[in-house]
Amino acid sequence: MKMLLNSWQGIGSRRFTLVVFATGFLFLASPHHSVAQDEMVPIPADANSSLGNTDSEVYFADILVRGRPVFQVGSLADLGARERAKIINRRVNSLLAQSETLGQVTVKPDDPRQVATLRLNNRVLMTVTQQDAQDFGLSVEALAERWAEQLNQAIKKPPLAIDVGQRLYGTVQQLLRDTVTNLPSLLGALVMVGITWGIAKTVQFIGFSWAQRTEGDRNTEILIGRLGYGGVWVLGSVVALGVLGLNFGALLGALGLTSVAIGFSLKDVLSNYISGVILLAARPFGINDQVVISDYEGTITQIDLRATTMRTYDGRLVYIPNQEVFSASIINNTASPRRRSSVMVGIDYDADISQAKQVIKTTIASLPGLEKEPPPEILVMELAASTVNLEVRFWVDSRRLGFLTMTSQVSQSIKEALQQANIEMPTDIYTLMFRNSPLPTDTTGNSQSHQPPWVLTQGTKNSS
Repeated sequence: MKMLLNSWQGIGSRRFTLVVFATGFLFLASPHHSVAQDEMVPIPADANSSLGNTDSEVYFADILVRGRPVFQVGSLADLGARERAKIINRRVNSLLAQSETLGQVTVKPDDPRQVATLRLNNRVLMTVTQQDAQDFGLSVEALAERWAEQLNQAIKKPPLAIDVGQRLYGTVQQLLRDTVTNLPSLLGALVMVGITWGIAKTVQFIGFSWAQRTEGDRNTEILIGRLGYGGVWVLGSVVALGVLGLNFGALLGALGLTSVAIGFSLKDVLSNYISGVILLAARPFGINDQVVISDYEGTITQIDLRATTMRTYDGRLVYIPNQEVFSASIINNTASPRRRSSVMVGIDYDADISQAKQVIKTTIASLPGLEKEPPPEILVMELAASTVNLEVRFWVDSRRLGFLTMTSQVSQSIKEALQQANIEMPTDIYTLMFRNSPLPTDTTGNSQSHQPPWVLTQGTKNSS
């Protein structure tokens, strides 16, 4: 018996004290015992209604004083540990809430019934029963004295610093106890996380390498690697949570109830991510491509799952959500290495069109940077009021700098070559005569022109 007593004391006197305290209270409250009614505090109706509901999975529950656990009580044959602790906690806290001075918790043995009651201010707090004594390996009197001492220490309000220290100590002690209890599950989950990380990295490398050999596009390589990495992490997380004891049925039920709310709240975010996946898979453009997206034009610098980054030609960075990119019309100027440009040239009606074409063709053929294939084209596009308009079409580099530079050089060269060949490039001029205006007269009083004042004349002005 002495060895058993020492063993239980080594485990911890708090649980022993709590179990004996609650068991004694239920023993006195049970209708099968005839403890004097003047020693009992009436049990509330809601507590009486739960006397027959014994929690078979919880054998001990905490007795709390000012929110801090003092000891534990065990369950009885007709009352679960939680319900028993709830009744005792209500009695203790009802006395703490009163403004009267609290005395000492005293023990009153009842030898004929082999129980003991703990009292405070002439009110019964709980009863220590034989079941409590058996649970903690002590006699009823010894267990009652221990619980009374612990309650007195807890009820006596300590200084603030000591109270904070005791609460921190109790919290850390409970955390350590829970950690030791759940240590196998935690180690198993950590091992699973490590395995998942290794497999995810391997799958990402394999997917990235395969994409490099087959696709040849940097964006697709990134997409395949990220999808493989994320998929492995999802599966590994599910397994790790299972090792920790997560109830997947409850989790799926909760997700089912909240999926609609989550879908509405994250609609834009999910839409951007899904659009990003489609863009990376369809590849309408790539990094360093020069594109026009809605009102923005520039060079693509980055493509993420959420947004596309563009640097405009004036040096600004624009972050466009992938949902807008996906729904907009996209013009990819650099999808092909060559791009056609054109210049409009107007010559005089008296000029030889064939000669002008030959001069233009010879001039642009000597320009470096102009694509030889397809060859340049010179077309008569319009017979305007005072000029014959020729459109010169040619192919240059599709990059914006090369495109603008070559178009400018072609325009300048054509203008200078036509001037050297004495081919006129006139501009439109108009003469306006206002109605009812007096005609100019000479010194003799005669008018200088008999042309009606409303005539509008049109002519050309030579560039020379």
